[in-house]
Amino acid sequence: MLMREIVKFFQYVIASGQQEMDEKDKQIIKLLKDDSRVGYGEIGAKVGLSEGAVRKRIKTLSDEGVIRKFTVKIGVTEGAQAITLLATNPAHPTQEVSKKIQTIANVETTYEVSGEYDIVAVISGMNMTEVNECIEKIRMVEGIVKTNTMIVLRSS
Repeated sequence: MLMREIVKFFQYVIASGQQEMDEKDKQIIKLLKDDSRVGYGEIGAKVGLSEGAVRKRIKTLSDEGVIRKFTVKIGVTEGAQAITLLATNPAHPTQEVSKKIQTIANVETTYEVSGEYDIVAVISGMNMTEVNECIEKIRMVEGIVKTNTMIVLRSS
């Protein structure tokens, strides 16, 4: 249960410093999270906007960095997924370490967080071997001093 809550928390993290979204933007984002292939017209019908208005809002949300990417997420039954907590050496800026990690294949996303760990990396691969290779590459990044990896057993 804790793993599910952690994953849900990080799925709903939205870039800070952006203009406040209104209720229509939030509805659009929820629909896209549920199905990123949904069409502008269908979104518009569900939130009470025209297709053009939806298209403009999605472009604005993308330009402002609220929507960072549209992606395909493979289910755990079709692949392997892990959440890795990373502690960094204070002599290395966390943001730079995070940028290096984002370039590693199979790193789905990263979050800079507060607490005992500085970075959370969500990793996915076609199998456990790919996930493990990715974790090993992360451990080699200069500035990483400690890792704690949790393998996702099931997601909903």
